[in-house]
Amino acid sequence: MLVLTRKSNERVLIGDDIVITVLEVRGDSSVRLGIEAPRDRRIQREEIVVGVSDANREAAVVGAGAESELLKLLGR
Repeated sequence: MLVLTRKSNERVLIGDDIVITVLEVRGDSSVRLGIEAPRDRRIQREEIVVGVSDANREAAVVGAGAESELLKLLGR
């Protein structure tokens, strides 16, 4: 992991096509970042990706009796 110290309005370049700009450093230890990248690059917050992945995993679990409940709904 590369660790950098940046101030407001300073930038970090990733390759030739991604620019991260520090927009604001707040006193409560948070930082606002601006990210410029090609539209075909997905930029996502990790906690959202993890949350969706966890929810998908939970939804995929088949509980006991699920088959019989499905057959009831289908009228069989």
